[in-house]
Amino acid sequence: MEFRTRAIHVGQEKCPQTGAVVPPLHVASTFVQPGAGEWGEYDYSRSGNPTRKSFETTLSSLEGGQGGLGFASGMAAIHCVISMLQAGDHVLAGSDIYGGTYRLLHQITQRAGIEVGLVDTTDLAQLEAAFTPATKLVWIESPGNPRLMITDIAAAADLAHRQGALLGVDSTFATPVLTRPLECGADIVMHAATKYIGGHSDLMGGALVVAEQRLYDELYFIQNATGAIMGPWEAFLASRGLKTLELRVREQSATAAHLASWLQQHPQVQRVLYPGLPDHPGHRLATRQMDGAYGAMLSFELAGDYDQAKRFAEATQLFQLAVSLGAVESLIEQPASMSHASYAAADRARYGITDGLIRLSVGLEAYEDLRADLAQAFTESFQDS
Repeated sequence: MEFRTRAIHVGQEKCPQTGAVVPPLHVASTFVQPGAGEWGEYDYSRSGNPTRKSFETTLSSLEGGQGGLGFASGMAAIHCVISMLQAGDHVLAGSDIYGGTYRLLHQITQRAGIEVGLVDTTDLAQLEAAFTPATKLVWIESPGNPRLMITDIAAAADLAHRQGALLGVDSTFATPVLTRPLECGADIVMHAATKYIGGHSDLMGGALVVAEQRLYDELYFIQNATGAIMGPWEAFLASRGLKTLELRVREQSATAAHLASWLQQHPQVQRVLYPGLPDHPGHRLATRQMDGAYGAMLSFELAGDYDQAKRFAEATQLFQLAVSLGAVESLIEQPASMSHASYAAADRARYGITDGLIRLSVGLEAYEDLRADLAQAFTESFQDS
């Protein structure tokens, strides 16, 4: 079946008792067992829940994986992966990653004696040179956050595997609609389900999908032991979001592409970072690696300083000033003061997260209205400069 058909039907079979076309919401925390020491499919909702299983099954099908796991948040999902490592191991992460991931790696992971290194994963020579004998995990985002850098997932997977390491990909920006990392050779794909999968700014969740059963079993054990599971209501909403995911992502991506082209011509914009633009350094790779569109996230650098960018971000009306992304309403933020404030200042400077950088999450509003909103924000914020 095609992607959008699987999103609606796989894992979402009608209720066998009532014939309801939407599977029922199972809120039970515990399940009656057939006998002492005899276990049914479900026993305790931390270990498994029918509603969560429905979501995990659908997402695993969309990613082409061997199994999926639903978590309380995207960060909980990443932490589960990190928990496979031991003191003395080394994590090699991309330099264009979410600020929360940077914080987890540098302020939590290192406490356990796990070494962390950041590298520009778009440069395969740099990536290869950054491996150490202790590297056990490579963690990348493509497109990256917030600079929309594109990493060759297949090449990164090959490098990781030759070094005896796993490759994990945070594919939140791309979604399985546009990129399926497991098909490119990755071992683990992560989604912050709060974003595009939910799609309506009304749930918190995360998910992992893996390529091999052995890896699924290990991650499931850690999830069950630590307990950061997705609740049934969130799983219900995430399943509902998957049904319209392709339609939303492709429409939002089309609007983002129009806005990127318009912004590129604006005199107050120094540079637009969007992989759909031909002058983006990752454009050719994105065309090959992404499925027919380039996503609905874009960033641009203003011709101004920190305060100028702050004024601009505060001047929009349809673009709401907020962290997060991927929902039907458009959002705007200044990464240096918001989503990536947890980066050390030196690392922000080193990795191009400038004070004038603005990040947009393009929603489902009309392109003309979003363009007009940005135009008035330029006028208001630059009128005295």
